[in-house]
Amino acid sequence: MDVKVDGVPLHILTEALEKARLARLHILETMAAEIAEPRAEISPRAPQIVTLKILPDQIGLVIGSGGKTINGIKEETGVEEISIEEDGTIFISGKAGSADQAADRIRSLTKVYEVGEKVEATVVKLANFGAFAKLDEFNEGLIHISEIAPFRIESLDGLLSEGEVVTVVVSKVEDGKIGLSIKQADPDFAKKKGFSAPDKG
Repeated sequence: MDVKVDGVPLHILTEALEKARLARLHILETMAAEIAEPRAEISPRAPQIVTLKILPDQIGLVIGSGGKTINGIKEETGVEEISIEEDGTIFISGKAGSADQAADRIRSLTKVYEVGEKVEATVVKLANFGAFAKLDEFNEGLIHISEIAPFRIESLDGLLSEGEVVTVVVSKVEDGKIGLSIKQADPDFAKKKGFSAPDKG
């Protein structure tokens, strides 16, 4: 205790500390009677602030041309404010879960896929050389026909279809383009579809 008065008897200090202890316990008991533990979810009326970090060179991607992307996120989620610092720190404020929604949108937009990462992808377009698959709302990759089975495949007919969800492994990331492999995720994928290695004889 910081006591400026000289000559305060020890028994008075002891009594004061004891009363302070009892008062503290009474306050804690009163608080516990009202709410024993923090609420699992914040009130929809209470403002929420979410902080996340992106790479500095992704700031332009989040803002978009003329602010189109960031304004679109604000309109779609109903978030109150999105503030981006030069080091890539983003502060999002909103109510009723809007801040979390906006944060999820930004995480998807700035997601950096790494070689070896396993992902659930949705086939969106078929081509002679392979299939394009959507990884999330903002990213898609190419499943080259040579990355579907450990043996040669001539056509995707009956093997893949648009809208089909497949497990893939990110096989390469070059200049923003993502290569995907089904055979690395499941070497027997084609066999399960009734395809087999061509007869060498």
